[in-house]
Amino acid sequence: MLPLKNLKSKHMKKYVLVFLFLTIGISVTAQNKKWTLQECVAYAIENNISVKQSALDIESTDISKSDAIGNYLPTLNASAGNSWNTGLTQDVSTGVLRNITSRSSSYNISAGVTVFGGLRNHRELQKAKMEQLSSQYNLSKIKDDIALFVANGYLQVLLSKANLEVALEQNNVTLDQIKRTQELVNSGVLPQGDLLEIEAVSANEVQAIVISESNIRISLISLAQLLLIKDYENFDIADEEFNVILSEITGKSIDEVINSAKENRYEVKIAEQNMEVANKDLEISKSFYWPTVNAFFNYNTRETDIDRINQYTDPDNPIVTTQIGYLGSTGEAVLADVPNTSLVLDPALPVADQLSNNDGISYGLQLSVPVFNGFSSRNNVKRKAVNVKRFEYQLEQTKLDLESSVYQAYVDSEGAQKSYDAASVALKSQELAYEYAKTKYDVGLTNSFEFSQSKLRYNKALIELNRSKFDYIFKLKVLELFFGIPASELKF
Repeated sequence: MLPLKNLKSKHMKKYVLVFLFLTIGISVTAQNKKWTLQECVAYAIENNISVKQSALDIESTDISKSDAIGNYLPTLNASAGNSWNTGLTQDVSTGVLRNITSRSSSYNISAGVTVFGGLRNHRELQKAKMEQLSSQYNLSKIKDDIALFVANGYLQVLLSKANLEVALEQNNVTLDQIKRTQELVNSGVLPQGDLLEIEAVSANEVQAIVISESNIRISLISLAQLLLIKDYENFDIADEEFNVILSEITGKSIDEVINSAKENRYEVKIAEQNMEVANKDLEISKSFYWPTVNAFFNYNTRETDIDRINQYTDPDNPIVTTQIGYLGSTGEAVLADVPNTSLVLDPALPVADQLSNNDGISYGLQLSVPVFNGFSSRNNVKRKAVNVKRFEYQLEQTKLDLESSVYQAYVDSEGAQKSYDAASVALKSQELAYEYAKTKYDVGLTNSFEFSQSKLRYNKALIELNRSKFDYIFKLKVLELFFGIPASELKF
């Protein structure tokens, strides 16, 4: 039986090994992750700085909307103050000046509401809603742009990988051809120069493979930077098959695409909202011509610790006779019975009683009429009117720019389609020519130079087909975006 210490040691080693295997497995899984196009687009939209900034703009417009709603609500404010005075002090209750040290406090609650302000609050709320919608349009536009950038980068990686696959396949064919040529040279059917020619072709193909691998690495790094992924070494994409999928957009006329773009593209919607906001600013500036009516309500009270000065009548001798004057003619004293009182300092009343006795309420309406303010209101209206014109021109320019971009995308798409069709036809021709040259070379009816030239033309046709294919796919998606198809619904 093993000692307890050795038993524990064996268990610990076992747990450590399990932990290491799990860690290595997780690490390998993370390193072997291959990103799909949908994952790349989703990740870019979630982490892109421009998207985050645009989301902050939406939060700002939400706050502005909340401010506009709050302008409808009454204002309510409360204040309180407590002070100490030493020396000649006025009694806040009696108004008598006394040389004392005292404490006093006051409390105030005030409320106010705008009854009429030239419809300014209503228009401010409308403006806030317009700005909110404009920010949402801007965020959607940025997301579409990012999705397009990511798709372009993704297709570029696929193109580089497709070219590498072509280069590897052709080099494998060349290596087989080297073996075949070596046999023919050894048998005396072909000269040694043909073998050297084929080997030179193979060396050029190896160089092309190295360049293709470098292009893949560069395109992957570019895509990773677009996604804000810093682990360049382990970043890779899934080996997805993307084919040309004919879209409904291919049957549309240029006018249909332009009209749809003007209705659906966010550039136009943003420009329209900016113009509406400018018009609303103009209405708000005109509201300052109107009088403003405010309602107010105010409640205040106070208390102090100053002793009260009270006048008391002597209950044992309530009336005393005292001289109050004299007759001017005779000098005879004038006597009168007056209350027998004396001044007595009493403690201050309880705080609750003072607050109740000393409170006061005021309320009413206040009218403010703008008469003259140095032309500031009038000039502000003129300034806003100029701004409206500026945004009208901007909207017109946006539509013109969009129309030009759609025309360009339409022409590019047509040209890419024709290029792809021509590349397909050329590839078939070059493939037939290559097979014919290969057959002739195998039976010794042509030399290695003519065969290598035919093979080179075939390789170029394969690469051109790949290039034209991915170029057509991307330009077709650009046209679909202009037509109004959301980036999330694009089919590859």
